[in-house]
Amino acid sequence: MATVLSVSGSPSATSRTARLLRHLDARLTVQGHEVIPLDVRTIPAEALLGADFRHPAIVEATALFDRADGVVIGTPVYKAAYSGLLKSLLDLMPQYALSGKTVLPLATGGTTAHVLAIDYALRPVLSSMGAAHIVQGWFTLDKDIAVGEDGILTVAPGPAEALAQVVDQFSSALVSRTALPAPAGQAA
Repeated sequence: MATVLSVSGSPSATSRTARLLRHLDARLTVQGHEVIPLDVRTIPAEALLGADFRHPAIVEATALFDRADGVVIGTPVYKAAYSGLLKSLLDLMPQYALSGKTVLPLATGGTTAHVLAIDYALRPVLSSMGAAHIVQGWFTLDKDIAVGEDGILTVAPGPAEALAQVVDQFSSALVSRTALPAPAGQAA
């Protein structure tokens, strides 16, 4: 199957966004994909804020983007936009880091007033980075994501069903794109 890079743009170690992504990663893994999680908050601040393209963590992140067939981008919504932490990473990636890739944008937030952040803030950036196909994204309200004392994440039934559908659409798009034959004269 495909290799998926699952990027959490949340600055919080106890983030609902990151936990939701890891929950969805499990679904993709069961579907046969190799999933590589990347929590941007683990990249040293001096590399991100100093725009140090040669820092080993940035070089590694760039290699992960390059290796992936598909990318899931998850972010909490702040001030009707994606997180500054995610922006810092995307700014350091090559201009066409998403070229040829299938991308699933996801966002979490406290109010439905931010539901359009995916389409108006995140999608244009992903498109400008050359994404071959950006599947329908999904916004999940914080109140619909619960983490039990055992650390197990649960999503309210309606949003859980919608998330399963968008993840399955992403998975199908990945399978379709990675199954395409190589252009004539090129090795597969």
